[in-house]
Amino acid sequence: MTLKKQRIDVTDHITGKFVNGQMNLFLDNQPIGTMTNGEGGSKFELKNGFEANEDRFYQMADVPDKPDEKYVDCDDENGWC
Repeated sequence: MTLKKQRIDVTDHITGKFVNGQMNLFLDNQPIGTMTNGEGGSKFELKNGFEANEDRFYQMADVPDKPDEKYVDCDDENGWC
C-alpha cells in the first residue's frame, strides 16, 4: 500500500473563536491558524498543511493510493500475504 497526498475539504469541521481582534481557527479542537479582517478583506495565516481558497478550507493529508485493496503488504515472490 502506498500513500499519496490529497487535498481534503475540511470546511464543515472548522470552528473559530474571536480573541483580540482576530479569529482563531480550529479543526476538531486543534488550532490551525488565524483569520484577520482588514481593508483588503480576510487574511489567513494557517499552519503548514492547510490552505484557504474561495471561502473553503483544505487540509493536505496522506491517503492510501488504493484504499479498496483487501490485502496489503503481500510478498508475492515468497508466496505469503
